[in-house]
Amino acid sequence: MKVILLKDVKGSGKEGDIIKVADGYARNFLIGKGLALEATAKNLNDLAGRKASAQHKIDVETADNKAVAAKLEGKEIVVKAKAGQGGKLFGAVTASAVSDCIKEQYDVSVDKKKINLASEIKAYGDFSAVIKLTHGVSCSVKIKVVEG
Repeated sequence: MKVILLKDVKGSGKEGDIIKVADGYARNFLIGKGLALEATAKNLNDLAGRKASAQHKIDVETADNKAVAAKLEGKEIVVKAKAGQGGKLFGAVTASAVSDCIKEQYDVSVDKKKINLASEIKAYGDFSAVIKLTHGVSCSVKIKVVEG
């Protein structure tokens, strides 16, 4: 019997796979536990629709990320921070602070988890960071820490 897996099943396949299994295994275990559907024409058509929808969502997200990356590529983000004597900052400039500055200066929302700082920023000066967006889209930015 051919079935469409609704969830990952160890030893059988991943979600969305169409596999051929024994009738008893399909009826008693896979379909019985809600792990699979019988591969009828209607169910196969529904699966194709879900896959197309998921691919479209990925394509739209990738296009949005490319637009964000193009807007930020090579830009300089100015971060204001307070420091004590000798130019050593109180604390450090974090990815969260950089994310907030990007939002203020370029009106683009970037999750702090996607910002990879090259090194800890604990002094005034110029630094670099890479923003890794989803689906392999990334861009590099310059961070300028100034007295604020």
